Amino acid sequence: MADCWNTDTGESVYRSRDAVKNLRVKVRIEKVTSTAALSQHLQQQVLSQQDRGDIELETLTSQGHTGDNEEELVVGWQEKFFSQYEMELFQNEAACQTPLDRQYHTEVTALTRTKSRHNRRIFTYTDHDRYTNCLPLHQLQHCTDLLTTTKSSPTLLAERMASVRHRRQDRRTMDCSVPKSKIVNWEPTEEFVKSSHVVNNTMQTMHIMGDLGPAGRLGQKENECLLLTIKTDGNGTVIVKPDFNNGRESYRIVTDGEKRDVWRLTVENVSTAMKSEEKTREENMYKDLYVRHKEYLNSLVGQDFEMPPAGILRYLMNGEIVSAKGFEYDNLYIHFFMELPNNWSSLPFQSLSGVTQTCRTKTLGKDNVAFFSYPFSFEAFYMSEKESEESVPQWPVLYFKVLSLDSWQRYRTEGYGYLLFPAVPGKHTLTCQTWRPLQRGTVSALRRFFIGGSPELEDHSYVRIPGTFKGERLSRFGFCTETTGSVTFTLHCIQQARAFVDATMLKKRRQKVFDQLGGFSQQGAVCSILEAFQRARRKMQEARESLPRDLVSTTSQLQMESSA
Repeated sequence: MADCWNTDTGESVYRSRDAVKNLRVKVRIEKVTSTAALSQHLQQQVLSQQDRGDIELETLTSQGHTGDNEEELVVGWQEKFFSQYEMELFQNEAACQTPLDRQYHTEVTALTRTKSRHNRRIFTYTDHDRYTNCLPLHQLQHCTDLLTTTKSSPTLLAERMASVRHRRQDRRTMDCSVPKSKIVNWEPTEEFVKSSHVVNNTMQTMHIMGDLGPAGRLGQKENECLLLTIKTDGNGTVIVKPDFNNGRESYRIVTDGEKRDVWRLTVENVSTAMKSEEKTREENMYKDLYVRHKEYLNSLVGQDFEMPPAGILRYLMNGEIVSAKGFEYDNLYIHFFMELPNNWSSLPFQSLSGVTQTCRTKTLGKDNVAFFSYPFSFEAFYMSEKESEESVPQWPVLYFKVLSLDSWQRYRTEGYGYLLFPAVPGKHTLTCQTWRPLQRGTVSALRRFFIGGSPELEDHSYVRIPGTFKGERLSRFGFCTETTGSVTFTLHCIQQARAFVDATMLKKRRQKVFDQLGGFSQQGAVCSILEAFQRARRKMQEARESLPRDLVSTTSQLQMESSA
């Protein structure tokens, strides 16, 4: 006569578009005694016999159970039912300290006066009760020893988190009296940990409890058992632990103590289903809300797409300084700036320079790598002018300088480099090699090691071609440098111009940005010649592959003989 129990006490997650205030849960607990077990066994036998099922089922049911051994209660969301302990506690007005306690005192007094209390064993802790966030660890684990047959030891994190109170976001207050001189507490007390090391929990919680003590000893805290936990957030997510039975076997609860009483727990969802008319009205309301929100967003965006004027190229770049590796010293940071050539301009508020944070290196393989992950953005405009033979299109250049800073505030120049902005839109990952000026001699090396400092460039554009250079050839004879490390960039480039739209409408293939903007036809002609040559070369290769092999070998022999 072994009973079947439901041992799956894990939590279940539900999604609902209905308001959580409409949730109704029916909780039933029943003490399993020898008489109740025999009665249930006989009922099952009677139900299997179709001839006299009605008569004997009514006879057995009339024996019934006493009201002290079973209870059934329908609980709504955040509906408060008082336990026997709370009834005795809140009857005393002197024990009420908070406004919530005084409200409970009024409700308990009214229940006692009208004798309209419908529960004895089953009660609730709502989200506003102080017991909700202060339940013991074994009850927060949903009474592992009571509901399941397997025992698991809690982890250190679970034990520490169980003793920490939960803070709700709607009750957070900004404390401006924190002393700035003591931000880090190196010797925190237990009270400090409980009051400061909190968890931002945006979910509302409700516990349905049961008083499983003897009939004459209700109201003792050690006999309280956590039956059901319900959590929800503002997005329609409802978490129930344990799950609703839904026709499955009941849950088994075994109490502590010498008697080890066994209780049967049944949880059912008895929420009122929406009528078809209400569901249709709600769906129409949501559709109307979505349409209005879409119209509102369209009104913010507008119908006209922002376009630069004719003959102007808009260049946008969202970049990231990913990492730097191969440098001599640690604690690296990068100083960078952009240089705009002729015919390029930027917005007045556009920042053309920046400095990264100081980053310590990490050993990966044989290299010491500093991961910056420093984002930056840049926007510039190119205006084409009349075509001239001497004009050559120039793209903006990003110059950067890698420096190091130690704990003694000694900074050293680790390397110089530059990056030419990509002419093709899209994503680009580029690695730029760097070098630094080198001064020969032992004194310079000792100065760099002991007091920091090293030779620096007065003009950073000297890394490439100085902007002040007007000659034909740039000579760096006698300038000593040393190869250092490399810096990796990730660039996302966007180009926008009216010429792109015109070319798409006319079904023309875009060769170069400047060619579409009305200038540099010579460069476009060279591109056309190169593409024609590539097409002719591919045709010759295809024709050669289609020829028989013996003919190809004979032709190759004739060519060798003619060359000889």
